[in-house]
Amino acid sequence: MSGTRSARSARSGAPARRVLVAADKFKGSLTAVEVAERVTAGLRRTVPGLEVESLPVADGGDGTVAAAVAAGFGRREVRVTGPLGDEVTAAFALRGDTAVVEMAEASGLQRLPGGVLAPLTASTYGSGELLAAALDAGARTLVFGVGGSATTDGGAGMLAALGARFLKADGEPVAPGGAGLAELASADLSGLDPRLGEITFVLASDVDNPLTGPKGAPAVYGPQKGASPEDVRRLDAALAHFVKVLEEPAGARATEFAASPGAGAAGGIGYGALLLGARFRPGIEVMLDVLGFAPALERADLVITGEGSLDGQTLHGKAPAGVAAAARAAGKEVVAVCGRLALPPEALGRAGIRRAYALTDLEPDVATCIAQAGPLLERAAERIARDFLD
Repeated sequence: MSGTRSARSARSGAPARRVLVAADKFKGSLTAVEVAERVTAGLRRTVPGLEVESLPVADGGDGTVAAAVAAGFGRREVRVTGPLGDEVTAAFALRGDTAVVEMAEASGLQRLPGGVLAPLTASTYGSGELLAAALDAGARTLVFGVGGSATTDGGAGMLAALGARFLKADGEPVAPGGAGLAELASADLSGLDPRLGEITFVLASDVDNPLTGPKGAPAVYGPQKGASPEDVRRLDAALAHFVKVLEEPAGARATEFAASPGAGAAGGIGYGALLLGARFRPGIEVMLDVLGFAPALERADLVITGEGSLDGQTLHGKAPAGVAAAARAAGKEVVAVCGRLALPPEALGRAGIRRAYALTDLEPDVATCIAQAGPLLERAAERIARDFLD
């Protein structure tokens, strides 16, 4: 009871009566839509009839299309090439002439057959096909969310699907994947889809790494995709060679873009997108604009955000940090839900989050916590209602 009283006494003004739930997924247990449903159920169990608006959010990584669909975009499905060449069904979201394309739909880790990692050979070709499908559907604005990739090919596969040619010395195409770029002898960008020069193209990512080097895509993210230390060295050298060869058709911008923020996103697909004319923006900022967060925020008295793990990475461009920053700027109070909390109260406060409710506080066993995330999240939401809404 003392914790509840202190939470109530800490806040000012009248109790909030309209709540906006703008949380990301709990990876491995709940989608962003399911998080919003569970939070809403818990809130209303404690405060019947409470006005709750749900706006599932994403930062450009996996779950971005689902968030757009939940916000009213139409879901479009298309058959594309998976990261190892097999055909997969991928989706993008379309509303009017704006498309939200998620590279993980075509080239993500979840698309690897049997979940077997392939750091040297996985290709982004299907992501290029997905972009082309969005153009075919009439998109004039492409929001390209990147993250969760199985690939480290610098976007070469994507560029090839959109009309570029990457050839070995014998005139044959290089092998798919980042390792194949070591044999690249010439690059021809003249066949790229001309529609790309006539649209607004936004690269939405939560990372700002360059393409190569100690902070580049292979070094930082390669191990997550199964790359050994030797694989990382091979991939980094191959991508550096890729950039060097691209100086012939693309000029100085080939090297400039390689060092630009976002070039290393999703195994370097950010680099390919920059070559296509994309403008890099933090993923959560882009998605909040696309999803209509500002008017929803204006209607709210209390904002609930969150994700599976609130930790140091959260503060660097993840969805909860973006939601909290926007809400704080609007003078709205923010609390968070999470599976696991690894941030001290002062870090939460600096991020604009008043208090965080972790599922592990209710169920310390992590495996049980993941398996029962839904019911536990409802219990956490009941606590929020008692602390902030009663």
